[in-house]
Amino acid sequence: MAAPTSGNLRPTGNPVPSDDASSQALSEALGSSLVIVRILSAILAAAAVFSCIFTVNPNEVAVVLRFGRVVGEGADAVKKQGLHWAFPYPIDEIVRIPIGESKVIRATGAWYAISAEDEAAGVMPPANPSLAPGVDGHVLTSDGNILHVRASLRYRISNPVAHVFQFANATNLLRSSLDNAIHWAAAMHTADDALYKNRVQFRDAIRLRVSDLVERQQLGVSIDTLDVEVAAPLFVKAYFDSVIAAEQDRSKKINEAQGEFDRITREAVGEAKRAVDTGLALSNALVQAVSADAQFFSQQLPEYRNNPRLLRERLRIASIGRVLTNATDKFFQPGRVDELRLNLSREPETRPVSVPR
Repeated sequence: MAAPTSGNLRPTGNPVPSDDASSQALSEALGSSLVIVRILSAILAAAAVFSCIFTVNPNEVAVVLRFGRVVGEGADAVKKQGLHWAFPYPIDEIVRIPIGESKVIRATGAWYAISAEDEAAGVMPPANPSLAPGVDGHVLTSDGNILHVRASLRYRISNPVAHVFQFANATNLLRSSLDNAIHWAAAMHTADDALYKNRVQFRDAIRLRVSDLVERQQLGVSIDTLDVEVAAPLFVKAYFDSVIAAEQDRSKKINEAQGEFDRITREAVGEAKRAVDTGLALSNALVQAVSADAQFFSQQLPEYRNNPRLLRERLRIASIGRVLTNATDKFFQPGRVDELRLNLSREPETRPVSVPR
């Protein structure tokens, strides 16, 4: 029989009691459960931490609402591109606002009634002699005419907090401002100006009016481009087109006449300048020649007074020298000759042609 060991150790040959085995299994189970709980707690804590981090993409900003109220003031309220931190929902709510993309609104309240399908197919509505109330939009010009006007406004969000949180629907308010600007500009211009004479000025008037309304109402947007279309009522459109064509032909004729006038004027001015310059050149040459002759005769005057005959002979010889120098044929006559014959119809002299060897 084996000797007993000291302490709580039992003889190796005896079986372990069932109560001790259950306690040991329970302890091991509790230890494993605690490990799992710790791991789950760590995972949940990490998930909670990472859930508080959000990313703001390019071309957008974000605003954090804590229990429905904007967190931060001024520029601090707008979260720009990068990583940011916020409490999880429902404590904090993240509102993303696109600011890089360009948005478009169209104001068609003053345009005639036409469906998108007919407009895409190029089918015009019937030209009725009167407008249908509540269907055909229109504006009144300063000279009492009726026109159809529509506009497309392209804009960007410049103040996200004001644009999103200060208005229930800022887009509708911006569209109403554009409609207001169209009617206001039409009342300030005549039909001819809006249609073809001052179309750029008419468009600029609409843009300035919209910009003023946007600034006063603090809509938080900036205007990029504005496209405006103006059309006459369909019933009288052909007459307006005739007037426009006649006006364009008139402008063309005026421009052609002005161009011809400018060309003729330039040529006449150039001719006059050339004539004046030629006259001045001839005048200067003549004055110089006369001055040279006067100076020459003044220099010869003392010699003429001393011996007039000698001076006349010298002048005659000089004249003969100039004549002989410029003459092609020279004939010398002796002092005394009874008869002189000149062959005036002789054959022209020809140079001998050299034949190559």
